[in-house]
Amino acid sequence: MFSPYLGKVYSDEEIMNDILQYEDMIIHYVSKDIFKEAADSIAGGNIIGWFQSGSECGPRALGHRSLLADPRRKEMKDIVNHRVKFRESFRPFAPSVLWEHQNDYFDLDIPSPYMLMVADIWPKKRDIIPSVTHVDGTGRLQTVIKELAPRYYQLIESFYDITGIPIVLNTSFNVKGEPIVETPADAIRCFLGTNFDELYIHNYVIHKKGVTV
Repeated sequence: MFSPYLGKVYSDEEIMNDILQYEDMIIHYVSKDIFKEAADSIAGGNIIGWFQSGSECGPRALGHRSLLADPRRKEMKDIVNHRVKFRESFRPFAPSVLWEHQNDYFDLDIPSPYMLMVADIWPKKRDIIPSVTHVDGTGRLQTVIKELAPRYYQLIESFYDITGIPIVLNTSFNVKGEPIVETPADAIRCFLGTNFDELYIHNYVIHKKGVTV
């Protein structure tokens, strides 16, 4: 299977150099379990920036340069739009689902790893994941396969362990009118200039100074 994650992988040294450029505005630490910590944050209602490994090519954010949130919260679609994306309210956000659980939620029995397919969400599941269910009962899903995106898979697996839901809301790590972030410095600048809650770069957790999450 073709891997879309063809961008540069930044070293810890490069990441730290970018973090230090903004040390008067952010605090950071190394997480002991980045996946559980991020999953707990999403489950608690936070919007997080998720920056891992090399960036994806193609038209969609696929879990390496993504903003993530809880699909169970009906209001989350409007919250992400209002606080971060500033785009038309009718536009849906995508569900990223673990491959092993895809058919439990979607009427699709082949993988959609590049977020290019739209499938019906089973009617009995639509109220469970309302913030990624479009008005016509569909979702433009991303199948997350462990071998293709192991860190993203592990995050969603941790969210599943906490909530029983193997899906997160996924949208591109950018704001309206700007490209998806590429470098750690891009991610930090976007974080500081918008209103999402936490930033995860590799194993680093970053908060804005003076903000309690």
